[in-house]
Amino acid sequence: MRAYKIMDEPGLRRVRLYDARASCLTYLANHAVPDHILARWAGHTSGRTTKKWYVKPDVEDLREAATTWERLHSAPTQLREKL
Repeated sequence: MRAYKIMDEPGLRRVRLYDARASCLTYLANHAVPDHILARWAGHTSGRTTKKWYVKPDVEDLREAATTWERLHSAPTQLREKL
């Protein structure tokens, strides 16, 4: 496959094309590329489709969610009951 030959030339690790596509679209989305542009780039008619299937959460988004969970988990029992 031509894509794998291109990856081999500079010594890049081979990745599945689906994963490379998802990484590219995630990078673009996390750097404020508008949804309609992402959809066109992916060949979709809807930005929703692109984001649903290809755009993955950014590491910083996951870290923020983990921090929020940790605050809830470490909160006193009385506070958790109010939440």
